[in-house]
Amino acid sequence: MNTQGYFDTRFVSDRRRDRLWITLCRHYFDRLIHRDFTVLELGAGYGHFINNVVCRTRIAIDAWDGFLRFLNEGVEGHIGDVTSLDFLEDASVDFVFASNLFEHMPQASFAHVLSTLRRKLRTGGTLNILQPNYRFCYDEYFDDYTHVTVYSDRSICDFLRTHGFDVIQCEARFLPLTVKSRLPVLPWLIRLYLSSPVKPLGKQMLIRARPRTC
Repeated sequence: MNTQGYFDTRFVSDRRRDRLWITLCRHYFDRLIHRDFTVLELGAGYGHFINNVVCRTRIAIDAWDGFLRFLNEGVEGHIGDVTSLDFLEDASVDFVFASNLFEHMPQASFAHVLSTLRRKLRTGGTLNILQPNYRFCYDEYFDDYTHVTVYSDRSICDFLRTHGFDVIQCEARFLPLTVKSRLPVLPWLIRLYLSSPVKPLGKQMLIRARPRTC
């Protein structure tokens, strides 16, 4: 894939994402991440998540060599494929995050990542996945020409279980599909959306899982 071309066309920088991720981290993910955690973001892109996490160690990896210039001071960046995590020690990571990543990968590559993360995560560590839920966005899913694999909240949970993870949370409708939806991207509205049991235009899912211990 022409990685630079993707960021120049399909996934251009957008200030609305900055507002979204600052709010998500402060009002949702902060409660899941302890200050002494080591956090790894897979496919970090513009660094929206990892830049706003508060923890001891922040690590990011992306295949796009331009992503390093977007990382805040103190974030350890690695250019490379997420299937190659040899730079990490085993049992060294507490919280792994991947946003809109695994739909861009063949299932064999996803399975390889899961196998690797089972070694890299500490006991009690979690994998946290945010991505499109095909059940609710089937008519838009392949508007992104780099999508190669289909997952719904049901299929991805089964895939995780098959590859040695226990699902601890499954939110089928967590966020709208894109910041370009009809909903304005305002911090107060994002907080209201997160707390609401009703998710209009909710087409992205959040799945949290941890390696099976027995």
